[in-house]
Amino acid sequence: MSSAREALLDRAIAWFTEHGVGDTSMRTIAEGMGTSHRMLHYHFGSREELLTAVVTATWGQQYRELADLLESPVDPYTAAYALWDRMADQAAQLGPLFFEVAAAAMQGKPWAAPLGQWIMKWKTTLTTLFIRIGRNPEQAALSAQMTLAMARGLLFELALTDGNGRTSADTAVRTFLESIRTPGG
Repeated sequence: MSSAREALLDRAIAWFTEHGVGDTSMRTIAEGMGTSHRMLHYHFGSREELLTAVVTATWGQQYRELADLLESPVDPYTAAYALWDRMADQAAQLGPLFFEVAAAAMQGKPWAAPLGQWIMKWKTTLTTLFIRIGRNPEQAALSAQMTLAMARGLLFELALTDGNGRTSADTAVRTFLESIRTPGG
């Protein structure tokens, strides 16, 4: 990816994070980003391709953070706590965009489809982690699904409350992770 395209993509991510997707036109997006719609068309082709790039880059980065933490020599549960802290810190900022994109994916919008692909990658990565720490494949898949559901629910709550309730959300995550840490949990 060219550095000019990367810079525009970073600005687009910031713009969509602040303003949401809605039905904004390329002209409105470009104006808000301080560029021309021709530059956006040149680098991304269309609004849908720009949105696909935003979704892919944003949740690709989240996935890479997950994969990096889980591949580190740190205890997997310590890594999970660290990942939660990062995600919770960003909930008020990225949460609204995540849930808007999730709704668009549920409605079959092609530009939002990468989110579902990233979620499946997260589940596969977490399943592999749980197998690595001693769960059988069925238990591992269930633990991965429960972990993702718990995180999404708490992130939704944090996004709705502008981060209020962080202490109770942190406690819920730690309690949940401790419960699945024990064999048979």
